[in-house]
Amino acid sequence: MMGILFFLSQVPREEFGLTFLMFSLAFAGMVGLFFLSEEKVNFRQILLVGLLLRFAVLWFVPNWSDDYVRFLWDGELLKLSQNPYTLTPREWQEANINPENAYENQLFENLNSPDYYSVYPPLNQAVFWLGAVASQGFVWNGILAIRLILILGEIGVFLLLWRLLAAFQLPQKQIFWYWFNPLAVMEIAGNLHFEGLVLLFLLAAIWGIQKGKLGISGGFWGLAIGMKLLPLMLGPAFLAFGKVKRTAWFWTGTIVAIFFCFVPLLIDNSWRNFLESIKLYQGKFEFNASIYYLLREVGFWIKGYNTIADLTKGLSFLTFTLILYFSWKRRPTTTLELIDLWVLIYLIYLILQPVVHPWYILPALGLSLMSRKVTFLLWSFGAIFSYQAYGNEAFHENPLFLTLEYSLVVFGIYWDYLRQKRNLNFVS
Repeated sequence: MMGILFFLSQVPREEFGLTFLMFSLAFAGMVGLFFLSEEKVNFRQILLVGLLLRFAVLWFVPNWSDDYVRFLWDGELLKLSQNPYTLTPREWQEANINPENAYENQLFENLNSPDYYSVYPPLNQAVFWLGAVASQGFVWNGILAIRLILILGEIGVFLLLWRLLAAFQLPQKQIFWYWFNPLAVMEIAGNLHFEGLVLLFLLAAIWGIQKGKLGISGGFWGLAIGMKLLPLMLGPAFLAFGKVKRTAWFWTGTIVAIFFCFVPLLIDNSWRNFLESIKLYQGKFEFNASIYYLLREVGFWIKGYNTIADLTKGLSFLTFTLILYFSWKRRPTTTLELIDLWVLIYLIYLILQPVVHPWYILPALGLSLMSRKVTFLLWSFGAIFSYQAYGNEAFHENPLFLTLEYSLVVFGIYWDYLRQKRNLNFVS
């Protein structure tokens, strides 16, 4: 697998055929390792193999995503004591253009969103700043610094998953499905996405609940929200969970963490531009969606144009309603039931979203190892089909590949939630 990932990290995302082949081989390698391994697995060996997989992609510039350019751009502004929320990159460049600053000009020329304010929360920005400090005018240095931080986060994910699986008396082989998963390796260590840190904080929140340290648990949930806003949607699950819903320490820890994560947005009214970017993102972009695309076609048929503005509002309301409903209906009484509800909430959200990048599913994939659900495991393979769109200049999505991807998801939903329950050997 290490050799496959080594070469896969160098394949441009436009070459979908080769990308799919090598990704499939790496995924098959993970499955093979799972079935060939004995029930009792060695902690050090598993940790080492997973690290080697991540080090296989250590030395290459991200090929599947150019988001890292914006990370370094925002970090560079912070290094210059500038606020990345007050000016768009184009506005900054026009006001401060310096032909002799090759590094800054290189970043600007490669930005994928030069006309948008930063959409990344302040806790993300702290990592960007570290990357900029390490860059010293070289993009590669910044990439390596951010990558090493994310790999350290992945080690934390491994340690917490290992301990939690043992605490819940679940087979520790389950950890293979995340630690050796090529999607997790490529999207976090390879393409520098921060969902691994989100998972780290969510697992730490679970560990805090298990240890009875509810203030710490709430603090880590707050950090997960600070890293990516999305974990905020888990709030109804906590409100329905008996152990924490009336626990002042938990909510105090959450509020304190959120306050320190987001207080920088009060500077120069940064929160206005931050929220504007989020609103634009939610109401303008569409990629790799499922139910949204079906409803969009209905909208074309009825209205004759793309009804994205109305659809995103309607689907957001539906998402919120379903999260409230299932949180109330399930009312988890154990930590495992809480985790299972989290996985369902992530599923509801992602199924109804107009934009579903492959790395969005990774926190739910890690959590699902403890819920014994297979939907996100199947999706972690099917997500590779979304990269077909990059094989053409117009980024046109082929309905056939979308169907293949979401057929796996639908099968997973049927297996996890609709069929009569029976033992599932390949995840136990």
